Amino acid sequence: MAGIPLYFVDLQDDLDDFGFEDYGPDCDSMRITAFLDIPGQDNLTPLARLEKYAFSDNVFNRQIIARGLLDVFRDFSHNEEDFLTVMEIVVRLSEDAEPTVRTELMEQIPPIAIFLQESRPKFPTAFFEYLMPIVVRYLTDVNNQVRKAGQEALLILLEQDLVAQSDIENKVCPILLDLSAPDSDDEYKVEAVNIICKMASMLSRTTVEHMLLPRFCELCSDGKLFQVRKICAANFGDICNAVGQEATERLLIPKFFELCSDSVWGMRKACAECFMAVSYTTSPEVRRSKLSPVFISLISDTCRWVRQAAFQSLGPFISTFANPSSAGLYIREDGTLSIRPPAQDVNANSCQPGNNITVMSSPANAALSSSEQPMDIKSESPTEETSAEIRTKLSEDLNKNPREESSACCASPGEEVSHLCQGDKAAAGATEGRKEESSFPGLSSDVFNTFLYWRPPLPDISQDLELLQFKAEKHNDACSVPCNNCVASSEIKKVLESLQEHIDDPDVQAQVQVLSAALRAAQFDSVGDCETKKMEDSTDNLQNKMILDETAVSDAACSRVQGDTHSSPASQDDISDQSSTSVLKGTDSEEQHRGTSVFLRKEQENNPPFEDDKSKLQDIIPQPLLDQYLSMTDPARAQTVDTEIAKHCAYSLPGVALTLGRQNWHCLKDTYETLASDVQWKVRRTLAFSIHELAVILGDQLTAADLVPIFNGFLKDLDEVRIGVLKHLYDFLKLLHADKRREYLYQLQEFVVTDNSRNWRFRYELAEQLILILELYNPNDVYDYLRHIALTLCSDKVSEVRWISFKLVVAILQKFYANSANTLGLNFINELVVRFRHCSKWVGRQAFAFICQAVVEEECMPVDQFVEHLLPSLLSLASDPVPNVRVLLAKALRQTLLEKAYFKSVGNPHLEAAEETILALQSDRDQDVSFFATIKLKQDNMNNITIEKQN
Repeated sequence: MAGIPLYFVDLQDDLDDFGFEDYGPDCDSMRITAFLDIPGQDNLTPLARLEKYAFSDNVFNRQIIARGLLDVFRDFSHNEEDFLTVMEIVVRLSEDAEPTVRTELMEQIPPIAIFLQESRPKFPTAFFEYLMPIVVRYLTDVNNQVRKAGQEALLILLEQDLVAQSDIENKVCPILLDLSAPDSDDEYKVEAVNIICKMASMLSRTTVEHMLLPRFCELCSDGKLFQVRKICAANFGDICNAVGQEATERLLIPKFFELCSDSVWGMRKACAECFMAVSYTTSPEVRRSKLSPVFISLISDTCRWVRQAAFQSLGPFISTFANPSSAGLYIREDGTLSIRPPAQDVNANSCQPGNNITVMSSPANAALSSSEQPMDIKSESPTEETSAEIRTKLSEDLNKNPREESSACCASPGEEVSHLCQGDKAAAGATEGRKEESSFPGLSSDVFNTFLYWRPPLPDISQDLELLQFKAEKHNDACSVPCNNCVASSEIKKVLESLQEHIDDPDVQAQVQVLSAALRAAQFDSVGDCETKKMEDSTDNLQNKMILDETAVSDAACSRVQGDTHSSPASQDDISDQSSTSVLKGTDSEEQHRGTSVFLRKEQENNPPFEDDKSKLQDIIPQPLLDQYLSMTDPARAQTVDTEIAKHCAYSLPGVALTLGRQNWHCLKDTYETLASDVQWKVRRTLAFSIHELAVILGDQLTAADLVPIFNGFLKDLDEVRIGVLKHLYDFLKLLHADKRREYLYQLQEFVVTDNSRNWRFRYELAEQLILILELYNPNDVYDYLRHIALTLCSDKVSEVRWISFKLVVAILQKFYANSANTLGLNFINELVVRFRHCSKWVGRQAFAFICQAVVEEECMPVDQFVEHLLPSLLSLASDPVPNVRVLLAKALRQTLLEKAYFKSVGNPHLEAAEETILALQSDRDQDVSFFATIKLKQDNMNNITIEKQN
């Protein structure tokens, strides 16, 4: 703008005299149109001069007028006639042929409208008659820059609620509908759909639904321009939010599905990015049944960029399934997230997904299951889905008859063994990687199975099954649970011993793992006392069916293991004979028994007998969504999707945990531990910043069990990770029990040491957190542990750290005296006097003056204690050789100490000593010291002079 005088060649001398040559773009104190006020240039009034230059042949003159219209309105808005004249000039100027002039004019419309609304009572009339038609007309301007300026101005006016509803419906919307018509120009159509999407959130729901929504649905199916569909996809969430749930599900969801399956990957990527916003406006039924399958298709898209966007939106999309009642959490009135009391959460904790099977053989086990977690049988392999459904049906049938639950304790030994084998086989499905399809009726015979594919066919054991079933029914009436468990354990041990000689075979090892788990389960069931009840006739059919299925599993598994023990294929009869004789062998071999015992001991160490195998199944969100989310920690995802996919997983994990609730934390526990040990420090840093929020979601018990070890690991991590823990250290520690919280007292001093000593902000954050943490510990712990950290920070090289540490020292003193620990407070005061008042460096003595001033301001200790233990040392600083120390002393005395009521009382023995020190400082040889010692008197004198003048 230094070249403005060149714009007005005929006024060069006048502008130079006015000082206009020094005007620049950063000069806000000078009006752009100040040249209109220059007197004696052409004998024209300012209004006539405005009109002259507004329609000058020089384009730069017109640009300056357009740019300074706001100042023009401020000058001429007081007179109604002049105001209307300026409005007419603006209308004529809006028709200028030069695009730059029109652009400058349009950029001034929003501030002019805001000014007129604030200063003129007749704003609506003036704006709607003169300015609003200009904005609407510029939406169809031939110049691209002018149209963009008009669109931006319209959005600002709508955001400020300066456009009347009638103008929106009668002027703005019709223009946008014409520009977005199918036969409209491509460039105009793209701009129109963009402005429609942006203004939808600023209009009423009725206006959007009746005027813009039909056209938006048409544009989503525009087959001519993919740019139009891409804009619709990118803003789909805003449109859904503007029209509400009913219109979204009725009109927009079908269009959204079309965009999700668009042939152009950019559309699918845009849909994945706005999926959470769309899901937020739909009902839970639509979200679960319709949106979830579509999202799964986007995650498995052929385009890497679509998959990347989908995985980034996976966590936010899962969070839309959140239900505070099922998550065991609720929102307080102040907006904070809190955990429901245990009494309200019993049902939530005992509720398990429908696909989980609860095995309870005795009332004791039933009580254990209700207090802790039921024994979950999980089916991780995709080929076991059908068997899981069968087990679920059987479990539902059992639940319909409560008496059957207690009568299960009277099962036969064979039934018990087969039942345990079935349960443990399902638990070890991921290890074996295959199953016996013949064990479960109703399975498709054409499903590929490695076991059936390359193994010899299994023998026909239907007659053996009938015989076993008959023996089981005969044994039911006379057998109890302890006996059953003993027999089952002995049978399993015999089989394990017979397999020991083939332990090198991987398949045999897998089967040994299954039988070992069955043995542990049998031993676990024998612990509880079970009441023996007879089987009811009405349950015979169902029980027999379970015996048949489970025995088939057990025998098929045993037959497969026997087939594995031979290097060459054997006949069916040989396999049957070997299966009957191998159980009877093995007990004679002490060495084999010893080897089996060692193997079992290792298995028990790896899998404790009382540790439940937590399932990844739940019923809060669709299971495929959770499976995909858990797979984000797979290293293969980083290569095929996104190198930072683990970071996105960590970022959204608290939201997913909130959605699932703490009763389903076992689904995320392994994933969280994997992320906490990720090689990328950014992933661990993300978890460190959110661990306190996750602790609120999980509650104190799960926090102590699962989060505290990870928290301890973060404490020893890089500074980039530790800062996340440190920023919310107080928030995390206050959630722990007092005994667990006390363990961190010694570890707090580790925060003083950083990887880079120049990272002073780390120590500053530590001091701020310690001020909050003081309330979590008793005075003795504060004195023994936190006092040393505070004194260390007070001697920091960086002044910002020292100043915040002085406040920490004051807070510690307040902690002592508030809890009546006067002895600790006095000891701390003596240490402060020795450490700071008598410090050899002037910085320490200055710190002592600041601490004393803060103690008086905060009133953290009794006044009599202060004047006895601190005031004498403070007043002695008046003779300090360093002026900076005396300056702070003068501030402390004049601005704080002498303003307290205690020192204003007549006859106070300490007042005289303080006043003598102030008088000495007022006559100090240093000007700054004398200034701060007398500034309060000068202010009082100025106030008195002002009062006298007013009188």
